[in-house]
Amino acid sequence: MAQLPAPVAWLDDRVGIAKLGRKNLRKVFPDHWSFMLGEIALYSFVILLLTGVFLTLWFKPSMAEVEYQGSYSLLKGLRMSEAYESALTISFDIRGGLLMRQIHHWAAVLFVAAMSVHLLRIFFTGAFRKPRELNWLIGIAMLFLGVVEGFIGYGLPDDLLSGTGLRITEGLVLASPVIGTWLSFFIFGGEFPGDDFVSRFFTVHVLLIPGLLLGLITVHLMLVVYHKHTQFPGPGRTEKNVVGFPLLPVYAAKAGGFFFVVFGITALMGALLQINPVWLYGPYNPAEVTAGSQPDWYMGWLDGAVRLMPGFETHVWGVTLSWNILLPALIVPPLFIVLVALYPFIEQWITGDKREHHLLDRPRNNPTRTGIGAAMITFYGVLWLNSGNDLIATHFHSSINTITWVCRVLVVLGPVMAFWITRRIAYSLQRADEERVLHGLETGVVVRDPDGGYSEKHAPISRSEAYVLTTAAKPRAIEAGSDADSNGVPAPGRRRRRLRSALSRFYAD
Repeated sequence: MAQLPAPVAWLDDRVGIAKLGRKNLRKVFPDHWSFMLGEIALYSFVILLLTGVFLTLWFKPSMAEVEYQGSYSLLKGLRMSEAYESALTISFDIRGGLLMRQIHHWAAVLFVAAMSVHLLRIFFTGAFRKPRELNWLIGIAMLFLGVVEGFIGYGLPDDLLSGTGLRITEGLVLASPVIGTWLSFFIFGGEFPGDDFVSRFFTVHVLLIPGLLLGLITVHLMLVVYHKHTQFPGPGRTEKNVVGFPLLPVYAAKAGGFFFVVFGITALMGALLQINPVWLYGPYNPAEVTAGSQPDWYMGWLDGAVRLMPGFETHVWGVTLSWNILLPALIVPPLFIVLVALYPFIEQWITGDKREHHLLDRPRNNPTRTGIGAAMITFYGVLWLNSGNDLIATHFHSSINTITWVCRVLVVLGPVMAFWITRRIAYSLQRADEERVLHGLETGVVVRDPDGGYSEKHAPISRSEAYVLTTAAKPRAIEAGSDADSNGVPAPGRRRRRLRSALSRFYAD
């Protein structure tokens, strides 16, 4: 072994980096474009940390009232909070401040989007299966924290748009039975908007949630290394190996280059595409509401769910339950998130598949799972679409009541239709794959036989493609078994076994 440089040898004597490096720096990673989605999320987080440090140096998390005397003449002399005044100062009086603000905001949008699409890739390819269930739960937790972090950061400038969003949030908190008032006072430091919420949000935004995200990302990456990376089926690829490139020098060079690509595109967006122009909204005033106000896209589905629900209340023992807020904001979204988080365990129970999986599924080869994913996306999409029902009505000169009722129908029927259509498309693609294997590739060359008939000439597909198309493992149905033992005594848990058998037959059909 080559002798290490003196500083490296000194460090190696104390922490053993050479042994660690020999084992891990040559670790193999597979190569596929979809694996870059997780990298985009990671690099966006790094950009958020870098730009966030810059903004923290200039932002004043205070609700103290001051008179604005900065460069933006349209607001000069107006009374506002120090938080909003410092946001204007960063935008107009700090060199590079507006660029950093916009890069930070675009990186936040990209961070949540990349995590969402990354989780969809994991879901549709079955990468959440044993032994990666824990990493799936970590991913869901990171997405949830990313959404909360983005929303809190959106509220820090104390402008009229963010204040409108916080006012809606206060209404959701107050709708919580029994503890709603206490929670509202705890979050806002008194009657809304209070005097402390910016300083409290600032602490959570720059310390608590970034620390949690950093810890979860570290654990997530350690588990990826420990379990080894998943890969798509192909020649030479099995459940016990990984075909790809080593971490050093190939993968590290590619990852480093891709980081600068993501950073460059984000910086370009921050320089050319305006986002969150707080100076146009003015300081927050509880007596005013921004017309056509919309949250960042990742909060739209919650806003849409509240707009979708008809207004009705129930009075029980002197307590008013606002179902128009309670159901769409505090019951349905948590249930949806819990269902998504527990799906790996639900699928494992239904299919009885407790094997380790390191090879990914093609979505078409598991039609039921793919259909369920399409149904969940449709449910989310309808709620997200309804969050802009006022703007849709304005731009398309339609009735807002009609749009709302269409969305009410679609939020129930849409997921069912999406499931059925997606499942049928997956079966059709399976049959297309069978035809491709049996008859080969269509060449576009038409030949005439001796009898005068015409047919298209087919060329055989490659062995590599044939391997991919013929190695799919289909789920099997589980039999319920007998309801009684050999002595005629009813077996315990027979109803649960019947349910599991029916679900597994539906899943494998």
